[in-house]
Amino acid sequence: MARSRVTQWPLALIMAALTLCAVATHVDARQPNVIIVLTDDQGSVDANCYGSTDLTTPGIDMLAARGVRFTQFYAAAPVCSPSRAGLLTGRYPVRAGMPGNAGAPPVESVNDLADSGGGGAEIAAQITIAEMLKKAGYATAHIGKWHLHCGPGAKPLDQGFDYSFGHMGGCIDNYTHFFYWSGPNRHDLWENNTRVRMPGRYFPDLMLEKASAFIDAHKDSPFFMYYAMNNPHYPYQGDPVWVKHYEDAHVPFPRSVYAAFVTTLDERIKALIGKIDAAGLKNDTIVIYQSDHGHSVEERAHGGGGSNGPYVGHKFTMFEGGLRVLAVISWPGHLPAGEVRDQLAHGCDWMPTIAELCGVPLLNEDIDGKSIVKMVKDADAPSPHDVVHWELGGGKGARWAVRQGPWKLQGNVMPAVDGPKLSDEDRRLFLSNLDQDVAESKNLAADHPDVVARLKKLHDAWEANR
Repeated sequence: MARSRVTQWPLALIMAALTLCAVATHVDARQPNVIIVLTDDQGSVDANCYGSTDLTTPGIDMLAARGVRFTQFYAAAPVCSPSRAGLLTGRYPVRAGMPGNAGAPPVESVNDLADSGGGGAEIAAQITIAEMLKKAGYATAHIGKWHLHCGPGAKPLDQGFDYSFGHMGGCIDNYTHFFYWSGPNRHDLWENNTRVRMPGRYFPDLMLEKASAFIDAHKDSPFFMYYAMNNPHYPYQGDPVWVKHYEDAHVPFPRSVYAAFVTTLDERIKALIGKIDAAGLKNDTIVIYQSDHGHSVEERAHGGGGSNGPYVGHKFTMFEGGLRVLAVISWPGHLPAGEVRDQLAHGCDWMPTIAELCGVPLLNEDIDGKSIVKMVKDADAPSPHDVVHWELGGGKGARWAVRQGPWKLQGNVMPAVDGPKLSDEDRRLFLSNLDQDVAESKNLAADHPDVVARLKKLHDAWEANR
């Protein structure tokens, strides 16, 4: 009997070890949650970690301290809808069916988005990050701004999201939730395709409330959240305490009201990350933060407020201030912390990057984004991009740009209010060398016809074969 007990002990130990290994394997195999925080019309340098000295942004700075911050990260387009389409599909916007901004939200008589009609057939045919992760077993949520049409197949619930709360159009009043544009007035707040009226509730707080509830409901298994903020897009409606703060600091108007809205968004980002940490998900959650493009100088934005730092340009332009944006990726315990990457990256890169980090297959290999995981993990790794393209609008008058190395060529150029005065020839083709002149203060096309020819050939070939 004694010998029998002796022979049983190793077997018991083996079984216990196998059990522990199984548990460890289960823990190690947990796929990370993914949260994309997308801000709207935020200036290229408008955070303390990007050099701003007149703003208060501890939330964004905390993300940068916990992750990798990019200095040459480019939006997929210099305007809202195309930039979002590029991010969510991994495809250049013109290939994702979104060459320009989507239209207005449904009229007041529509209370169910299923009855809204409208466009969006081309974007509806695309595969989104949400569809990719949902296929892999993730719970998915869209919270905030959509602005990618709401016709058949184009709504958030059609595009891979299990849950949706927010507005379908480009911007809303943050208290009444009416479309902030031309008449007739249109209420624009929806939850899972149903119009919901919450007058007086502050939209940034509603977003945080809905996001927190989603996290609570799905914290035990992987989830994806697309947290698309409405600020600092006009109307500038920051927390009153921050409006007063910047007034007392004598920050000039309209920078003061814009700054208040930036710090308001920053507080909500900090609170969202705090929610993740409190749920015990800090090391299980990838957080990606990006602005959709540069700041606005439109009339509704009081002519400005945002800052592009050393760059020229703003929303709608292909100059650096319209395209170069703030961006951070954080995954504590898995990716470097407190580091900076100067290599070029692009809004379309998030889809393949997320796929690699989460260990899920791409559902569409025909994308333009490239995984930047190697670059994120290794400061010496090169950018995966040799050439990048942008195009906005359609037809012969479409604005476009192509970059290879330090050289960037723009075509059908939109002047920047803070940029050089452009002749008709400058508007046709404008060449910059970003290593030598990041402010793009002079058109170098006449000095480097060989570079112009090379880049124009790249653009023409891309346009002909896209």
